[in-house]
Amino acid sequence: MISIRNLTKQYESGQEVLKQISLQIDDGDFVALLGVSGSGKSTILRCLTMQEKWTKGQLIYNGEDVTAMNLLQRLKLRTEWAYLHEKPQLNPNKSALKNVLSGRFFETPLWRKIIGKPAMDEHMLAMDLLEKVGMLDKAHERVSKLSHGEQQRVAIAKALVKGAKMIVADEPVSGLEPESAIQVMQDLKHVCQKQQVTVVCSLHQIELAERFATRIWGLSQGKIVVDIPARRLTMREKDLIF
Repeated sequence: MISIRNLTKQYESGQEVLKQISLQIDDGDFVALLGVSGSGKSTILRCLTMQEKWTKGQLIYNGEDVTAMNLLQRLKLRTEWAYLHEKPQLNPNKSALKNVLSGRFFETPLWRKIIGKPAMDEHMLAMDLLEKVGMLDKAHERVSKLSHGEQQRVAIAKALVKGAKMIVADEPVSGLEPESAIQVMQDLKHVCQKQQVTVVCSLHQIELAERFATRIWGLSQGKIVVDIPARRLTMREKDLIF
């Protein structure tokens, strides 16, 4: 479980991007974060994954204050929290399979890194995860030849192969055709339900949040204005967010 308590992010200019945000994320939740551009969605996701410092507030993970953790504890935690960028962070010159296997870098013995040959169980694990996201037939294809939606699905498999317990995705379906966007959201929903991976996903599309999430947060001008179990949003709730 993750608790966010009075999280505030203020720039040196005095502008507050996040304003005393308090939220809770339960294990296995699929949270959709809605808001217009500039509302603070990306900032809260970067703070949540410790990629950006905040000004005030606490981030509590399983009863422990993240800010009080030592360096090794934080590094371990960052391996358990995967961050998916809007543009997938993959090596375009390597195959989908090799990109997924790169997620096992810190668990791979040095001699295997040198010879470039993964263990059979790691190879099978990567192939299994590619199958789970519908990319098994593209396992040996170079990432540069894959569509944006296919690349995002490879990135999900890469996050899972490293043992991620939480996936934070910043606009993972931005710019995708509707069919590809639905496939990516289905993949995230699948890992959430079947593997109890917690997902926090920022979106613009209300209908995707209503269809796939278990919880919806609405962010406006740095404040949480909606925090509800996922369902059809009312006109008032939409007006608050957008």
